[in-house]
Amino acid sequence: MKTWSDTWSRAPGTDPHGAGNAGTPPVRAPAQARQLVRHTLAALGPLRPSQVDDLLLVTSELVTNALRHAGGVTGFGIGIGRDRVTVSVSDASGEAPLYQRREGLRPGGYGWPIVLRLCREVTVDAGPDGKTVHATVAVDRR
Repeated sequence: MKTWSDTWSRAPGTDPHGAGNAGTPPVRAPAQARQLVRHTLAALGPLRPSQVDDLLLVTSELVTNALRHAGGVTGFGIGIGRDRVTVSVSDASGEAPLYQRREGLRPGGYGWPIVLRLCREVTVDAGPDGKTVHATVAVDRR
């Protein structure tokens, strides 16, 4: 699998010898992460619009969760496979994301269920310095 990750802090599980972008700033907001994903997907060639939308939504949710619940993003990576794209987001919290059923119209708590619903596979690698969530979306290249 080809991978890309920023040079600020490489997400575990990505290829350190992949295509690096030395001038890329660290991801600090969902919009920055979406822009990196869009740019990477554009190089793949045409994908179904719904798959691009799914990847952008998953990216936003993972980065937002890292910002809201884990002190911020410490690493970001994109892995490209033949039939999949994996977005990896690292943070400094060792706590795994929680899936809690929400009742009523209370705000929040919907991001993680969205990620789990849209992805083919989601894994969480936790360690003493934090965790990395790897979220894989299936893609069909046109």
